[in-house]
Amino acid sequence: MTSAERVAVVGTGLIGTSIAMAAVRAGDAVRGFDADADALARAAERSGLVPAGSLRECVSDATIVFVCTPIPSLAGLVAEALSAAPGAVVTDVGSVKSHVTSQVLAEADAAHLARFVGGHPMGGSERSGPDRASPSVVDGIVWVLCGTERTDPAAVERLAAWIERVGASPVRMDAERHDRLVAVVSHLPQVASTVLMGLAATEEAGEPEILLLAAGGFRDLTRLAASSPHLWSDILLGNREQIAHALELYTGRLLEMRDMVLAERARDVESAFAQAKEARLALTAKPQVKAGVAVIQVPIPDRPGVLAELTSALGEAGVNIEDLQIVHSPEGGRGTVYLTVAADAAEEAERFLRARWFEALRLA
Repeated sequence: MTSAERVAVVGTGLIGTSIAMAAVRAGDAVRGFDADADALARAAERSGLVPAGSLRECVSDATIVFVCTPIPSLAGLVAEALSAAPGAVVTDVGSVKSHVTSQVLAEADAAHLARFVGGHPMGGSERSGPDRASPSVVDGIVWVLCGTERTDPAAVERLAAWIERVGASPVRMDAERHDRLVAVVSHLPQVASTVLMGLAATEEAGEPEILLLAAGGFRDLTRLAASSPHLWSDILLGNREQIAHALELYTGRLLEMRDMVLAERARDVESAFAQAKEARLALTAKPQVKAGVAVIQVPIPDRPGVLAELTSALGEAGVNIEDLQIVHSPEGGRGTVYLTVAADAAEEAERFLRARWFEALRLA
């Protein structure tokens, strides 16, 4: 069993405080520092970290340091932490890795670079601040580790062992590949959500009823538009070349769809939807679900205990829920649950749900 570490967290927003909470839960001693004294106090109250009056005090005897600040300040603070904590592995949590690691290599003392490991925990949400933090933010997530040509492999292994101990999954990857992949699966969805919300809010500004017509799909797709504007401006500008390429690819797909619709190429439109549906179902399935998955739609009333009834019914049937989504009706009073289960369990799931009064309908 890996022994406890002395963890330092620099920057106590959502991610930093969540990391602190996960470390405290794992039995580590945790110190924290934030330039915002109020944020630090709230993080200490919520997580159990010991607040420090300066970065140097925070990291002085640490064995692992997490720098969890906005992207523009990461490299300078990593360099400072490397100097102030000579026995610590120092990592950051930035969503962009090439830009940050190149800055660290340029700004930090070369003698300390063996202890730097670029990192990106693929968790969090559109929420922000220590008040929204939870150790569940890092539970089961992929945590990317990007060593540089100067990084000691032992530093990567030590950080990976800690990540596994708090319940996440370390994945080693070079910085350029990381930035290219997250541009498609993380940064592009944020842009698409923001642009769609902006379109509805401005282009249809003279239609006050438009948001009343917004169904679950619109709400799902625009959830990310509630994210921090300052944070995402930093991320997109820091990964500008990769996100620009991803936008070009996405725009091309949108124009292809437009042309197919205008030309009434029904078969091509259906094929595009079928391919996307197949890929989405594969994304939902866990690796151990070999036979594929099925999606079951279940309308439910908005009342206490109904979701427990639904999941209990599946538990009695011995059906595991691979994924679950709730879409609330804009009128209130009801909603729809979309359950993803293993394909070979779908028939049994439908039967048990209908026996418990639920109007289950298999969609895929």
